[in-house]
Amino acid sequence: MKIVRRIGVPPSARGSASGANCPDVFELSDGNFAVIGTEATESLEHELPADASRADYERIVVVSRETLIRAKADIPDA
Repeated sequence: MKIVRRIGVPPSARGSASGANCPDVFELSDGNFAVIGTEATESLEHELPADASRADYERIVVVSRETLIRAKADIPDA
């Protein structure tokens, strides 16, 4: 599995002074997506709706609204 492309704009285009250590979204060679965000499993797990759960190997990650909105145009419809 490899990163194929960034989804959205780089952190520097979203106002990051250094362009590093910021939320980001990437499309992977297998068609899945990888997300860099703030780990928030412990603080948000109890907020999940009754029909949602996570496996032991999964984490809840927070990505800024701007990151996801700026990625929207690059997310394929299918």
